[in-house]
Amino acid sequence: MSAFDRALDTIIRLSRPTVLLGATVLFAATLSAQGTKLWNQSQIEEFEKGTPRGVAITSDGRLRQAPGLTEVATTPSTFVWSVTSDKSGTVFVGTGSPATVLRVGADQKPFTLFKTKDVNVQAVRFGPDDSLYAATLPSGKVYKLKADATTAQDDTNATVVFDAAKIDATSSADKSDADKAAKAHYIWDLTFDTAGRLYIATGDPGAIYRIDPAKPAATPEAFFKSDEAHLRALVWDGKGNLLAGSDGSGLIYRISPDGKEYVLFDSPRREVTSLAVGSDGTIYAACVGDKGRNPLPPLPVQGVGAVTITIVQPGSLQAANQSTSLPEGTEIYALKENRAPRKLWNSKDDVVYALVHRPDGLLALTGNRGRIYRIEENGTYADIGHLNAQQGLSLSAAGTDSILLGTGNTGKIFKLGAAASHEFASDVLDAGAFSRFGRVEISPGSAGFQLLTRTGNIEQPMRGWTDWQPLNNGAVASPPGRFLQWKVQLQPSGDVGSVGINYLPVNTTPVVDDLVVVPGARFNPQNVATNQPTVNITFPSANQNAVSFDANSSTSPLQATKDRTAITVRWAAHDDDGDDLVYALFLRGDGESVWRLLKDKITDKAYSFDSTQIPDGGYQIKVVASDAPSEAPGDVLTGEKISDRFVIDTTPPMVSALKSTGSPVSCTGPICTRSVQIVFDADDSVSPIARAEYSVDAGPWQFVDPVGKLSDSIHEHYDFKITVNEAGAKAGEHLITVRAYDRYDNAGLSKMVIPAGQ
Repeated sequence: MSAFDRALDTIIRLSRPTVLLGATVLFAATLSAQGTKLWNQSQIEEFEKGTPRGVAITSDGRLRQAPGLTEVATTPSTFVWSVTSDKSGTVFVGTGSPATVLRVGADQKPFTLFKTKDVNVQAVRFGPDDSLYAATLPSGKVYKLKADATTAQDDTNATVVFDAAKIDATSSADKSDADKAAKAHYIWDLTFDTAGRLYIATGDPGAIYRIDPAKPAATPEAFFKSDEAHLRALVWDGKGNLLAGSDGSGLIYRISPDGKEYVLFDSPRREVTSLAVGSDGTIYAACVGDKGRNPLPPLPVQGVGAVTITIVQPGSLQAANQSTSLPEGTEIYALKENRAPRKLWNSKDDVVYALVHRPDGLLALTGNRGRIYRIEENGTYADIGHLNAQQGLSLSAAGTDSILLGTGNTGKIFKLGAAASHEFASDVLDAGAFSRFGRVEISPGSAGFQLLTRTGNIEQPMRGWTDWQPLNNGAVASPPGRFLQWKVQLQPSGDVGSVGINYLPVNTTPVVDDLVVVPGARFNPQNVATNQPTVNITFPSANQNAVSFDANSSTSPLQATKDRTAITVRWAAHDDDGDDLVYALFLRGDGESVWRLLKDKITDKAYSFDSTQIPDGGYQIKVVASDAPSEAPGDVLTGEKISDRFVIDTTPPMVSALKSTGSPVSCTGPICTRSVQIVFDADDSVSPIARAEYSVDAGPWQFVDPVGKLSDSIHEHYDFKITVNEAGAKAGEHLITVRAYDRYDNAGLSKMVIPAGQ
């Protein structure tokens, strides 16, 4: 391949931009080019990205005061499945992984009141006798514990008041002992009636058993049996009826004191996770799961020896244990006597595990995002607390002014009560570039608050940011930066709606990322059809895994036509602000200090010009990118890049001093030949001689080496011997033609005639 072809046929691709900062770079790329920007937050979904402390985020996008979250204790367990408290305020929790009952007093130090080899302590409840009752899974036992014990109780010394395995044994006498040992027994909820009798909600199958713990020899009785897989939640209505929510068909049963059932509601979902009853008798039910899908797979639990117990938990609890799939969100229904069931609230993103009704609304605790919602009768709601990374699993009223919460991953106990302060910190604005911040726009009707801001140049505001600063006459007082965060502090009657921050990114300099110059090619921006051979022009930096940041550039090579009289320049450029760019090209020769303008106001990223108008020699091209189309005259910035040196050479080499010296004719039989010594010189003013050829009597061209073999100089001398055929013993006339090429395929030619008889 010739030097010309090598220069033109280098195929190098132009890559698209690499995402270096995730959503940050994408945001910057979509910025409009000019003018002031407005970052506005007005929807609950936008505010929920922030951090509330004692602040409620209402469904209509407002910030108001709310209770605060206080961490009571961190347990050694992964899950807190149940939480309750005694009259003195001492907290008791049932945990899983490991399964324990913990007591937490005023010192906030967990004391292990009970431990078991089971997987979970699923429910803890206080009885009328002030004893604490704990239900375990998968053994299916209920233990009676001394709440004030000073030493830990366990499976061997705690009193068992209910054992689902014994009931299963009496009802399945035909099963083998191994089958009975391998069966999981489920207890999901406990409650007491006014007579002090304990009601136990079980699973596989779903049933409710009743027992009087005050009678030591009492035998559990089957109070209610259903054809559902599990009965998940129990609560009493205002008329002394027991309400039960199921997993399987999502039914809500009303069971009279004598055990007579009535299905109050057939939920569209497969599982009722929690029930609550309002002061006016309204029944609230949290429903999850899709009836049209199979439940999650069983959870295997390795037992003692070779026995494996398979725990078929409700889908919502399996999702919590595995911290994975979301059972299609939650719907909360309100059931009122003599009225049709009403969907009060729904969310596609939250799984509600627990409900508690309070005078100011229904509280719902979610298990996947750790949110606490307060839902009013008209369906409006407020996000009143975030549990950070924890899953909300259990909820219980602790007196009249606070709520206890249990979490998973990790197992912690929180109290929702009076807040020491009420403030909300927004998420962080990434302006995409260093920016100046201006006036803050707050929706009309907002009152009783102070708004502060802080700025920085790294995404996380933990270090290297300014301190919080109040506004200055309604404008941001914090210094310019790339990132900004705002915070409101609410007074007792505080109410804040939408918040908008005006900002102006400081103009950044355009960047010319790559540049290539190809002699012997002409770019045709109109893509007019041509019969000339084509060449692809791409960037040499691609061979070095370089990255182009110009998102508007094509990944395909630029197609040009071969033209020895033209030079094509191609470049890639970008502007972090998204500004439109315009380009200018300059040329400078070897030994020159001044750049001469070739062409300005170019909008394409390629340009061709005639090389015949420029003297032979070495040159460089400079590309200057300007953001003038998108910026005010005083703010225009430019960036530039200088090409590698290239050579313009359109003049052919000079072939001179062509001479020949012949030897006598020599005949062998009818064939006569003679030797001819040829000498000539080839000279070029710019580039080395690349190769030379000769032809005898207009015959084929034959390659010839210079003296010394290497062709690497602008002057080469050739001295070689050829053999010519003769018609007889007398020498005849012959035409000798020689030509030499420089590195840019310019050819110089010379010829001579060897006279007859020479």
